[in-house]
Amino acid sequence: MTDASRREAERLERQTDEGAQELRPTTREVVLAGGGMWPQDDLGDTMIINMGPQHPSTHGVLRLMMELDGEDVLRIKPVIGYLHTGMEKTGEELTYVQGTTNVTRMDYASNFANELVYSLAVERLLDVEVPERAVWIRMMMCELSRMSSHLLFQATNGMDIGAVSMIIYGWREREEVLRYFEYVTGLRMNCNYIRPGGVAADLPDGWQARVLDLCDTVEAGVAEYDELLSQNPIWLERTVGIGVITTEECLDRSVTGPILRSTGFAWDLRKAQPYLAYDQVDFDTIYTNNGDVYDRYRIRLYEILESAKIVRQCVEKMPTGDYRVQDKKLTPPPRERIDESMEALIHHFKLFTEGFKVPAGETYVAVESPRGEIGCYMVSDGSSKPVRMHIRGPSFYNLQSIDPMGSDSLVADAVAIVSSIDPIMGEVDR
Repeated sequence: MTDASRREAERLERQTDEGAQELRPTTREVVLAGGGMWPQDDLGDTMIINMGPQHPSTHGVLRLMMELDGEDVLRIKPVIGYLHTGMEKTGEELTYVQGTTNVTRMDYASNFANELVYSLAVERLLDVEVPERAVWIRMMMCELSRMSSHLLFQATNGMDIGAVSMIIYGWREREEVLRYFEYVTGLRMNCNYIRPGGVAADLPDGWQARVLDLCDTVEAGVAEYDELLSQNPIWLERTVGIGVITTEECLDRSVTGPILRSTGFAWDLRKAQPYLAYDQVDFDTIYTNNGDVYDRYRIRLYEILESAKIVRQCVEKMPTGDYRVQDKKLTPPPRERIDESMEALIHHFKLFTEGFKVPAGETYVAVESPRGEIGCYMVSDGSSKPVRMHIRGPSFYNLQSIDPMGSDSLVADAVAIVSSIDPIMGEVDR
């Protein structure tokens, strides 16, 4: 190569390097859904990836945007809205009679808590008290629903973290609970059983022996889960010290339920603000102190046993009497009366088409669902439909804990962390 050609090659190389330097930004901004941005320094050091919304371990259509430095997660941003159903707005177009058919589908893994909080809000505006038998039936069914929800968690949580056989065992006991729901209400899920004024129907003959057998079955299953997982070295490696969150971080984000109790804060509305007949039964508030994935697993495991304890007391203390208020404004006539009386037929027709009117006012009621505090804020203008209905879904708030739990963790731990939160996206995207 001649001197002239060598100088020309060096000149072209310098031009290429200078041009590349001009094109390479020193910082960049990553645009997130909803208009938020993450400024990111030093383009080559970190990477942003999506987990979901189609990933099976996100427990629904949940999208997580994770900033990674190699295998280390620096921060996580949950992105919701992919399952928006408009249930709150729909609730303002339905009568109070129809409302429970709507809210029961929010947290579809624990529908009785949804029905209960809605019915309690309506009853408070109406200023009516349901019969004692209805109160105890509601409490028993809500605790069975808590058992069903936590059994589902044990099944999916085990599968997510690698204990694949847990999906079989957890589903096995949960199936028996759903069969009992069908036996009592006619439906396995979304039962529309708890309604303003009481419950839809009385307990069928033989319910006591069948629910006690169910408790025996579930308790035996929980003992198997405990033996299979709690001291398993692989399980401990995947859960202990993973996804740690503190009490202060939970309270800053309004996180409740097992996540809050895993930090040492023993807050349970059944004890702190008793409703139904929880002040008349004996049970313990399960809490731990480490705030990690393992503690959240243990809390839900032992809460199943506490719910079984409450169910047994419901069988023992179940009062006699009506299962719903005997008020023509709220209660349809008996089925046999419809065939005999035109007045009863008209009453039945008007109740299920026009509904009943609720005095003007506003209220907020909260109960303890398997995922934490679920609340119902309701405003009435005196008509047969609420003018405003807002649900405080615990899964929505609990999702805010993903970032403090997931920051400074590994990518492989993100699945375990999301699973330990136990979100139900139907309750988030309302």
